[in-house]
Amino acid sequence: MLSNALVTLQDPTNAASEDYRMLRTNLIYTRVDTPPKVIVLTSVGRNEGKSITTANLGVTLAQAGKSTLILDCDLRKPVQHKIFITRSIGGLVDVLVGERDPQEVWQEPIPGLKLLPAGAPPPNPAEMLTSRRLAEFLGQMRQKFDYVLVDTPPVSYASESPALAANGDGVLLLLDSQHTRKGSLRQALRRLENVGANVLGTVMNKYEAPSVRATEEGYSPLVPTDH
Repeated sequence: MLSNALVTLQDPTNAASEDYRMLRTNLIYTRVDTPPKVIVLTSVGRNEGKSITTANLGVTLAQAGKSTLILDCDLRKPVQHKIFITRSIGGLVDVLVGERDPQEVWQEPIPGLKLLPAGAPPPNPAEMLTSRRLAEFLGQMRQKFDYVLVDTPPVSYASESPALAANGDGVLLLLDSQHTRKGSLRQALRRLENVGANVLGTVMNKYEAPSVRATEEGYSPLVPTDH
């Protein structure tokens, strides 16, 4: 069973599904000589669609034959296990503390897509997500998968998000076109730039338009308001 949030599986002909596929295409053809493999998805603020975007992007990459891992690093409010409606058998926290191997706890909701949920909430999420162990783990996963999608907390609300972004090959920044303020967007971009993060582009949700609008940063796939 999969949730209705996975529109790319539940309704592949929907306009939102096509937008996610366009996001996939733009990502695959970004910087062909040195393609980014570890992609950090974060948002300016809360409830801007980063987790749903991460999940649907992962589905479309797997559908294109790309081996993909979704890594839920939002240890404060993890939701990937809810989106994919997976059973609880541990997660990233168990891997980082050395209690489980990744192969023991990741799941495969569809062929070609692995999901490593967050696991039990730790008392020190910021310390865990900025540890050398996580950086090493990301390096290992980079060798195993074509793409690693890292779902992180909003950059404006969690100190670990910029550090995670710095450990990735590229960042997609989610924003809500109806509620995100320009000042908050500038501040989020500044925080990412201060740690040397490679911002590939922005994904603008709740923008009532049928297509993708190019931006100076890269691209802004437009996802309809009902997803």
